[in-house]
Amino acid sequence: MDSKLPRMSRSMDPLAKKIFKGVLVAELMGVFGAYFLFNKMNTSQDFRHTMSKKFPFILEVYYKSIEHSGMYGIREQDQEKWLSSKN
Repeated sequence: MDSKLPRMSRSMDPLAKKIFKGVLVAELMGVFGAYFLFNKMNTSQDFRHTMSKKFPFILEVYYKSIEHSGMYGIREQDQEKWLSSKN
């Protein structure tokens, strides 16, 4: 059976390679950035306090993710400490 359809080339177009590499690098940076941010919030109550002032929506995602994993009480501990430090 001789098909008249064009064959797919094994090599990618140079522009497609650059786009693919760019997307891959951006994805990796995003994954490592998210890991760094999560790790910093997970280990530093002071950093979480800074995040609550500057980026409260990101802190809310952190709280929900750890509560979803079964760890409860971090949010309450933070709120207690921050309220007591105001007084």
